[in-house]
Amino acid sequence: MRAYARRYAESEDAWGIAGMLHDFDYEMHPHAPLHPVKGAEILLARGVDPAIVHAILAHADYSGVPRVSLLDRALYACDELTGFVHACALVRPGKVIDGLEPASVRKKLKDKGFARTVNRDDVYRGAAELGVDLDAHIAFVVDALTSVAPELGLARA
Repeated sequence: MRAYARRYAESEDAWGIAGMLHDFDYEMHPHAPLHPVKGAEILLARGVDPAIVHAILAHADYSGVPRVSLLDRALYACDELTGFVHACALVRPGKVIDGLEPASVRKKLKDKGFARTVNRDDVYRGAAELGVDLDAHIAFVVDALTSVAPELGLARA
């Protein structure tokens, strides 16, 4: 999220916070419609920026909250894809993300048995709503994750 904030000249802190908090309540409320609605209530009560809370609500189609801002669309676009790319890296030799190609990610997207809980429709719709080519979006997410690969455990030892 911070990388996309830089690309769009937006607040890296705000976008990073949205990315970090968007699923914070998932273990407490793993099922719709409680997630992310209950989480949003907690965040608002704690003074989190309403724009961030809106993006968090909008990242779940079933919430009924429309994605209207660039932050909303970016969070939605990155949510499923980021986890999917991480999974793709974990099955590579050495469990590294460096060098992961969009074509490899696309191939894995077609394999319904791989990372089966990832909603492929959300991945495709996310790129479209953000207004970016899917391969370019995948490459961007891979590059962003590669820049923090050591913290994610996805770098060469």
